[in-house]
Amino acid sequence: MRILGIDPGYAIVGWGVIEYHANRFGVVGYGAITTNAGVEFTRRLEEIYDDMTILLQKYKPQAIAIEKLFFNTNTTTAIMVAEARGCILLAARKAGIPVYEYTPLQVKQGVTGYGRAEKKQIQEMTRVLLNLESVPKPDDTADALALAICHGHSANSLLQQI
Repeated sequence: MRILGIDPGYAIVGWGVIEYHANRFGVVGYGAITTNAGVEFTRRLEEIYDDMTILLQKYKPQAIAIEKLFFNTNTTTAIMVAEARGCILLAARKAGIPVYEYTPLQVKQGVTGYGRAEKKQIQEMTRVLLNLESVPKPDDTADALALAICHGHSANSLLQQI
């Protein structure tokens, strides 16, 4: 199964594509979509949509794993991230790729087996599971790969129940 993990944002959208087969992970590609702060916000959304469409065409994932929105205090930032996330979901929908959403707690559990794992623990386990020399940068990219791993483990569990 080819999975695209997405850590949504409007300045940086982390992405990572993995192959998951027979309980083994392989990295296909990863990186970040970035937009400049000085650019009109609607143009930034357009860039995210366009770049996501290109990624979907290039990597042809069978599933997308994206982080569920979570915010504490800054509602303005949360709304802007939600709008960027909407562009990502629209690109997935138009490409016909199913989207699966995971909370940070589910990602921690899915990658490390411990729901209260620290960010560095998740990043290190992601590095180990994907046999990478170092943790991918920026952090958003490492988070996206962790989302893809989480879906790999979750999808495998769901398939075994059938």
